[in-house]
Amino acid sequence: MKKMKYDSFRPGKEWKDTNGKPIQAHGGSVIYIDGIFYWYGENKEKTKPDNDIWHWGVRCYSSVDLYNWKDEGIIIKPVTDDPESPLYPSKCMDRPHILYNKKTLKYVCWLKIMEKDGTQDMTVLTADHILGPYTMVKKGYRPYDMSSGDFDLAVDEQSGKAYYFFEKVHSELICAELDETYTGVGEIYSEHFKNGQPPYVREAPAYFERNGKKYLITSGTTGYHPNPSEAAMAEEWHGPWKVLGDPHRNDRSMTSFNSQISCIFKHPEKEDLYIAMADRWLPNLPETEGDGFYTGEAYRKVEQSFKEEFSGIADKKEKDEETDYGKDDTSIARYVWLPIRFEGDVPYIEWQNEWKI
Repeated sequence: MKKMKYDSFRPGKEWKDTNGKPIQAHGGSVIYIDGIFYWYGENKEKTKPDNDIWHWGVRCYSSVDLYNWKDEGIIIKPVTDDPESPLYPSKCMDRPHILYNKKTLKYVCWLKIMEKDGTQDMTVLTADHILGPYTMVKKGYRPYDMSSGDFDLAVDEQSGKAYYFFEKVHSELICAELDETYTGVGEIYSEHFKNGQPPYVREAPAYFERNGKKYLITSGTTGYHPNPSEAAMAEEWHGPWKVLGDPHRNDRSMTSFNSQISCIFKHPEKEDLYIAMADRWLPNLPETEGDGFYTGEAYRKVEQSFKEEFSGIADKKEKDEETDYGKDDTSIARYVWLPIRFEGDVPYIEWQNEWKI
């Protein structure tokens, strides 16, 4: 395999590690530890449309420049001999997020698990090092007895208190305070963005702070098909949140540049550099004016099909047939990393074919 040294970001292009293999860290995040960046996420290398493998564990990479990534291996391995395990490869394990707890000196990883009946719960693991080994401390965990979907974790650097933003499935977004160990929720939570049903329910929350303001960028709810993002701003963790609109400027496709943000990473050594880390789950979506992708026509069809399905008008089979772009082959998914810029307090993201730190 051809090895390549990168000196820039190339959103949407194939991105290989230092061994020349495609990077497999989907729905992931970056954490900065002692001068090293660690990028971890879902390992989709074995996920194909014709098998029952959703994931092959959580894989992690390390880098000193954010361009070139060394494969550090699978830090949370799939459990292949127990179909009841939340880490069994056919289980829908998504969007790992890891926090470091300064009091317990533990790395705490939360995983979303979607069950066969459509309900969603959490698995929580801990480790002494970012690269593991990780020990499972909770499985089948449903905070406040809620079916909990896409999420993000964040820490208040001054108080050390941690917060858990999650989609109450097909309903609203919840902001919950974690306990002191970061392995469970506390008593306090708040409810936001009550948009009723997919495709309007906000999911995939990505949190960041800037100049004392708190921000969330969220996705609509249309499965793997991309949709318009939405930014919101607040003064306090529990809001109220002011909706600022879609931060993706000049995006005629209405698909957030064919991507879904999983993490907003603040560069620790560069002033005011925030990077929106996103997945391009469907790299084979059409990309010409004639087929409607750049005009937003393709998204509008998906939006309508989800609206009808969750209103009881259409069934899932009809929706899947109408919007099938080879969406299940997430092994070929790519990444779209773009800088966030600001007009005053309002964030925006512009497309760039290539950019440098």
